[in-house]
Amino acid sequence: MRRVRAAVAEAPGAPFTVRDAVLGDPRHDEVLVRMAAAGLCHTDLGMRDTWPRRRTPMVFGHEGAGVVEAVGADVSGLATGDHVCLTFASCGTCEQCAADHPAYCLDAPVLNLSGGRADGTTPLSMGGAPLYAGFFGQSSFATYAVVRSRGVVKVPPELPATVAAPLGCGGQTGAGTVLNRLRPPAGSALVVVGAGGVGLSALMAAVAVGCDPVVAVDPVASRLALATELGATAVLAPGNGLVRTLRELTGGGAHHVVETTGRPEMIRRAVAALRPRGELALLGLGGEVSLDVRGLLAKGVRVHGVIEGDSDPGRFIPELVALHRRGRFPVDRLVTAFPFEDIRAAEAAMRDGSAVKPVLTFG
Repeated sequence: MRRVRAAVAEAPGAPFTVRDAVLGDPRHDEVLVRMAAAGLCHTDLGMRDTWPRRRTPMVFGHEGAGVVEAVGADVSGLATGDHVCLTFASCGTCEQCAADHPAYCLDAPVLNLSGGRADGTTPLSMGGAPLYAGFFGQSSFATYAVVRSRGVVKVPPELPATVAAPLGCGGQTGAGTVLNRLRPPAGSALVVVGAGGVGLSALMAAVAVGCDPVVAVDPVASRLALATELGATAVLAPGNGLVRTLRELTGGGAHHVVETTGRPEMIRRAVAALRPRGELALLGLGGEVSLDVRGLLAKGVRVHGVIEGDSDPGRFIPELVALHRRGRFPVDRLVTAFPFEDIRAAEAAMRDGSAVKPVLTFG
């Protein structure tokens, strides 16, 4: 048992409050990680605001990076002192995990979104009462976390934690959608709708594999400027005439559109911007959207729903680290660091667009 500091949401939609808590020891298949950095993602905010009241107070955070402090008896391939990136939890044995698609693990809802372990326990407590945790298998908005071993990936010790942290979700979601699911050949026209952390990760991956043109769509001028610096051929605000302009820029329509906003009107525009037999990848957490099925059939459009970039993190995160080393995936360009205790300021900066990828740092 050890005392930790954790950013706690006391109720659905409540602001993060940094509190003292107690963390239990790792079990046989778990790892204790001292946190060095944790990315703040829109998913943390969206899930916090809709989280079941019966599972509060709750600790969120799912883009952790740090150093291993202890490993359970059945954990292999990890040792005290290893520098690691934390990612989502998966069982490792279901048909999806066996097929190297752990993002679609059949036990994912329990392992990532239940507020604790599969047996209903939580490693955290506060004031003698359970403090719900285990968000995406980690709950990294804390100075230490007990993590399922399958969600722990070794990274080089020289890799800054502020770079490693976003790879666990946002980086692999955007880049993996391009590299694992769409797999565009060089010269393909690719459009990214929404130039946040996920969208810009997709854009960097598209540039890395030689897509041309690569177009970014976003209402925030500073994000469009960053997209240009990262290799976008063109950038556009989502105003009237967007579809017509996209078709002109892509020579009749995009081969691929990566849609990250989840907004119905933008999804419909994304479909309209595709050329015949084009592919749309949906990444944003949204609700229902109505589409003209006749139009989809006539164009032969393929629609992909993608979680976590359809990646196997143990394989894919090292690939992203290698791309970063070669200067082909400069995720550090997206990062703005905030001290952990300033998590509310980090949230405000993400909401107003002044920070693309806020990353909390632990002193």
